[in-house]
Amino acid sequence: MVNLVALQMTSAPSVEENLDTVANEMASAKIEKNSLVVLPECFAYFGGKDKGQLAVAEAKGEGEIQRRLSALAAQYQCYLVSGTFPVKTNSPEKFSAACMLFGPNGDVLADYRKIHMFDVSVNDNTGSYRESATTEAGSKVVTVETPIGNIGLAVCYDVRFPGLFTAMGDIDILVLPAAFTQRTGEAHWHALLQARAIEKQCFVVAANQSGVHANGRETYGHSLVLSPWGETLAERKTDVGLVSAKVDIAERETIKQNMPVAEHNRFRSHFV
Repeated sequence: MVNLVALQMTSAPSVEENLDTVANEMASAKIEKNSLVVLPECFAYFGGKDKGQLAVAEAKGEGEIQRRLSALAAQYQCYLVSGTFPVKTNSPEKFSAACMLFGPNGDVLADYRKIHMFDVSVNDNTGSYRESATTEAGSKVVTVETPIGNIGLAVCYDVRFPGLFTAMGDIDILVLPAAFTQRTGEAHWHALLQARAIEKQCFVVAANQSGVHANGRETYGHSLVLSPWGETLAERKTDVGLVSAKVDIAERETIKQNMPVAEHNRFRSHFV
């Protein structure tokens, strides 16, 4: 059995405060060895000006954010998905949204950079979102084989682009850190995540931001764990904290044998 955990946060524009929240929540839950813990998008800094993330961006392999996440993974001997945090690029005007997987010994096992930029208009109090103005998009599909299963990494807006998940091939667990807005979340969050779980026949761990942030931005919450059949195994509505479910990864095999969707698919991605 594997314990799948999502941490729902109302992150502030303070790296130290947010890191302390993660540490305190993990301590209160007494995270089990070999659990998979997923943090939300922008967990380390959220609710400030866009330039604020650039100011706290770290070089890969350096900095307080990576040091403390590595230490927490090693302390609890768990797999810890960093949500996203800003990592420096070659451009002084842009950072990349890094989603790293830390292993039970604290090492970085995978490093995914968010591919799809949230450049949209939403009927809320923010109105216009232009993520590409400060964020450099990634280009690589990332999966990683671990002792608890094959894990695919994606972030927030990525969930709307099924080709990305086709390109991942067979995965046991999909992790999706997010900062889904209140308006788009109430319309599409559950439907999109359920669709990804069903089409990939995999477990989904989705950790979302929640509530009203320092800059007035509203996020939806409803972090959850889904089964390969699309069932909700656990969900946290809007309050901050952990949500978890213990699962048997081998359950996927029965579903795949009874309904071999991947074998029947006649429209394969060119990435596969």
